[in-house]
Amino acid sequence: MSAFDLAHRNAVEADILVIGSGIAGLTYALSAARFGEVLLITKKERAESNTNWAQGGVAAVLGPDDSPELHIQDTLAAGAGLCHRDRVEILVREGPDRVRELMEWGARFEETGESLALGREGGHSRRRIVHAADRTGRMIESSLLTAVAREPRITVLEDHLAVDLLIGPDPLTGEPRCGGALVLDHAQDRHVLVRSRMTMLAAGGAGQVFRHTTNPAIATGDGLAMAYRAGAFLANLEFIQFHPTALYPTEDPAFLISEAVRGEGAVLRLQDGTPFMDAHHPLGSLAPRDVVAQAIDEELKARDEDFVVLDPAEIGRDRFEERFPSIWEGCGVRGVDPMAGIPVVPAAHYVCGGVVTDAWARSSIHGLLAAGEVACTGVHGANRLASNSLPEALVFSHRAARTTERELSRVGWLATGAARPPAPVEPGVPGIDLDELPRLRRRVRKLMWKKAGIVRSDAWLAQADEELAPLLDALEASAVESPDHLELLEFRNLTQAAHLIVRSARLRTESRGLHHSLDHPWRDNESSLRDTVIRR
Repeated sequence: MSAFDLAHRNAVEADILVIGSGIAGLTYALSAARFGEVLLITKKERAESNTNWAQGGVAAVLGPDDSPELHIQDTLAAGAGLCHRDRVEILVREGPDRVRELMEWGARFEETGESLALGREGGHSRRRIVHAADRTGRMIESSLLTAVAREPRITVLEDHLAVDLLIGPDPLTGEPRCGGALVLDHAQDRHVLVRSRMTMLAAGGAGQVFRHTTNPAIATGDGLAMAYRAGAFLANLEFIQFHPTALYPTEDPAFLISEAVRGEGAVLRLQDGTPFMDAHHPLGSLAPRDVVAQAIDEELKARDEDFVVLDPAEIGRDRFEERFPSIWEGCGVRGVDPMAGIPVVPAAHYVCGGVVTDAWARSSIHGLLAAGEVACTGVHGANRLASNSLPEALVFSHRAARTTERELSRVGWLATGAARPPAPVEPGVPGIDLDELPRLRRRVRKLMWKKAGIVRSDAWLAQADEELAPLLDALEASAVESPDHLELLEFRNLTQAAHLIVRSARLRTESRGLHHSLDHPWRDNESSLRDTVIRR
């Protein structure tokens, strides 16, 4: 298979289809290429992903004063009772090997002498964050893309949006099986039917659902929406992590002030200089992200102010500039002197739920694997511990490759014509005016920020549901009428992801982790100590 061959065909076959070019998709492709030909598609440029924006690092037990049990306990504490301990143990015990594998692929992390330099972030009891200054994600992405370019069994196609997964009967069991995807080549304005024996969904998160987000424009919930339409189980989508410290005023995406800044000693203060986090949590400014985001939200509402201040005085100018060069430069070009205090507000950052997978990255649909932010592995529970996302993607993508090795030995091609995208819409539903797409997108993002953001209520969620449901029906109808309209298809996915978040939030009648309800302010361990699982 070659890019030239693909450019001249409207239907292609691949042993393995990978949807997404972040850390999960790239590491899986590199490992799975040992077992078959890999076609990796990405809707933008291959380097554009949430991975590329990650400033923090990779949490792994590598320090002499650390232990797997300490990392496990920190993760469980952050997850507020909903982490699956067996998956957390997999993450923690296999993480160090995956870091070493990254280094074999060309990743270069900061060192102190002959050892890796380890940072500390909120919620961690030890220094265990492997990093490359504050450009860790960019460095990892670059290293993986270089490794992928050297692998002859991997073909990468940019400007290809996966529209819907193809579902047909499993050749052995007759049960539904994913046999590839219907893909829009939006550079050539044509559809391509990609049939595959195994499909990896690594399409990233959904931060663009919210008005303020640290995610790039590509994070529109495509993978969540596709998996839902295909009939896969999803879980815990009410748990949206809002990074507590995005530079104010926010851009789109917001400029992120890494949690590692607080890990190095920066303190959160009100605009009058008063430190406030000690009143909200024993760890103060090093409290888990959900606590910090909710505390900032509470303080801003109480004072009717727009931002709080992150004070890095304890770090010092020289150390700050050396440790966080991207943040130093980013603040500078935006007219902010970090040492005078950085104005910050929370912004949507990470989806802790997603497509339900087992310990080997298998979804509820045969032939469909999922890893990275789009997946719900059970590691994060109700709140992700800082810097656990990159190792989760590494560990479970590696496991997905081992699943692929086993599956490819028994799975032939689906019968010709058996795979098809699921019918998405009821007949007779009117579509939308395509000229209204920009306005509607702003409306949905503002709605989600106000009604389903850091703090929620039953009434707000009901109002969001009432607005989103008919809009989603209209978008499904429009997608049938205009199947090659990129902005429409993205907005359909964004709205679907928004509706799934609202639906999940309405099902959880308590406050836990990242889900905080004014009407249900307490944890309910008797009836709510469980995942919120939904399916079409």
